[in-house]
Amino acid sequence: MLRFVFPGSFDPITLGHQEIIERALSLCDELIIAVGENKEKKNMFSLADRMDFIRNTFQNTSKIKVASYEGLTIDFCKKVDATALVRGLRNPADFEFEKSVAQTNRKLSGIETVFLLTSAEHSFVSSSIVREIILHKGDFSSLVPKAVRLT
Repeated sequence: MLRFVFPGSFDPITLGHQEIIERALSLCDELIIAVGENKEKKNMFSLADRMDFIRNTFQNTSKIKVASYEGLTIDFCKKVDATALVRGLRNPADFEFEKSVAQTNRKLSGIETVFLLTSAEHSFVSSSIVREIILHKGDFSSLVPKAVRLT
């Protein structure tokens, strides 16, 4: 069984994340969306809200599981017997950072990383941009799935 893990804070999930998730589904038998919890990081949305956004967005997709984790992503991957990690790339800066993380993960655990390029339509979207728009009461509806817009 090919079990992939797509880790992130998803604070909140964006249409860019949704696109990567939908495309990754064709590559694996099961996709675990792993919502990272870092007690030292100040999130806009609670862990429960972030997980609910994802569950509601993919409620009709049986190949998707949603889980939370703390600590190293590779430790979570070992725990769930993951085949590979999935990471989305929006730009060259993402690639440089993610390449180093992927090489370290492979060195420490043997787990591979599958990179998917975000489409041009979503390449500018990030959770931090969405949070900034929400903070200033702007219209973020075209950047996130419906489940987030209902908040």
